Amino acid sequence: MAERNSSAVRAAELDFLQFNDLACESVGGKVIFATDEWFAPAKNLLKRDPPQFIGSAFTEFGKWMDGWETRRKRIPGHDWCIIQLGVPGLIYGVDVDTSFFTGNHAPYVSIQAACLGELPSFTPGEDRTGMAATETQQAAVSKLSSEAWPELVSVSQLQPGYSDSCHNYFRVSPKRRVTHLRLNMFPDGGIARLRVFGIGQRDWSSVPANQNVDLIALTNGGVCLGYSDAHFGHPRNMIASYLTGIVWLPDRQVRVMPTHYEAESDLVFRRTV
Repeated sequence: MAERNSSAVRAAELDFLQFNDLACESVGGKVIFATDEWFAPAKNLLKRDPPQFIGSAFTEFGKWMDGWETRRKRIPGHDWCIIQLGVPGLIYGVDVDTSFFTGNHAPYVSIQAACLGELPSFTPGEDRTGMAATETQQAAVSKLSSEAWPELVSVSQLQPGYSDSCHNYFRVSPKRRVTHLRLNMFPDGGIARLRVFGIGQRDWSSVPANQNVDLIALTNGGVCLGYSDAHFGHPRNMIASYLTGIVWLPDRQVRVMPTHYEAESDLVFRRTV
């Protein structure tokens, strides 16, 4: 059972926020199925950048929103999507971010999880704005029996997407490795981002015994436990192979010296598995 924390709780009190986002598109996370994507596609949930709002932006289907937004349900049921984690692992917490979805956010949400031995072969395509799942896609995803997956977060109310309430945090007690999530919104509406904080757990049975591995890589269970400064970027970026250029640059530590200043920062990494 997940423990819910509202946006009023300071981020510093939520230790799982220091872990890696296992679902982010930057590490290979992707939405492989969604029941409805009429106003905005579900793939937006996994964007690395924070949500944005552009008041003048519209599509042929309505207001452009930086997130996943479905049509109002006129039939029984609710909207849901299947997310394939970019890095399978143990999940310690999630953030269901409703930024800018104020009158149209999803009222309730739940999350289910599974560890699939074989990855599904279907994918919804690039841009599905204005579309809904076809009968063929529904039949294909039904083979996963995702409605029976164990609950990671039970049905919980979401707060609207104002700046002081948009982050809906849920602490999770990890029980096993996860490769896929089912995100349910009840009954419909919008969600801007889904952040899935955890520690990567590789399937070592598929790695040759004589292969060299990076012991603190994100995919192999590396995690940043602490740091002195993250002014220009979080130090966990250094263990993510998808990033190039400057990934961690702390703020300069100004000294009481008239002619120069020095940079001095510390951090701690640990391999967890």
